[in-house]
Amino acid sequence: MVRTPLTPEERERGERLGRLLRDARGGRSMTDVAAAAGISAETLRKIETGRAPTPAFFTVAALARTLGLSMDDLVTQCALLPV
Repeated sequence: MVRTPLTPEERERGERLGRLLRDARGGRSMTDVAAAAGISAETLRKIETGRAPTPAFFTVAALARTLGLSMDDLVTQCALLPV
């Protein structure tokens, strides 16, 4: 299966999500947050750095729960914006 390349807007949205999660993580270690969310630290690193700009819904939901973030707020803050 060939994936359609992401648009600049989609890449920017992924980077914004990564920044929001990184900021919410604060001083907690990446390993601790990833373990609490049930994902690998490598997956969290890729999301936070924008290398995985379209993470699975349940991954984002688990991270939001672990970090005390509202899914509604994430959707609002990560809405597609023209670049």
